[in-house]
Amino acid sequence: MDGVPIGRKVDLKAYDSYEKLSAAVDELFRGLLAAQRDSCGGGILKKVEEEKAITGLLDGSGEYTLVYEDNEGDRMLVGDVPWHMFVSTAQRLRVLKSSELSAHSRDC
Repeated sequence: MDGVPIGRKVDLKAYDSYEKLSAAVDELFRGLLAAQRDSCGGGILKKVEEEKAITGLLDGSGEYTLVYEDNEGDRMLVGDVPWHMFVSTAQRLRVLKSSELSAHSRDC
């Protein structure tokens, strides 16, 4: 999954908080991860792994962190600004491995 672009449009106005956006991204991303594991593992998945939620998307405490590019091209952590400001400036969402987040910060 790492480095694989997933072209999905997300209507941020359909959500009214970071928590609801995070839950929606978790649902989408968890399904994509399960599909990737399924195709690599010959169709054998543990049900527990398949249902395991992706936690820490907003605070960087989990395996993955949600970041976005604003209308000026700057990369920011989702949740760092008030919701209404985020909705009006976000151009692109990305799910990055938390371990690689610091490397991306240095590159930008």
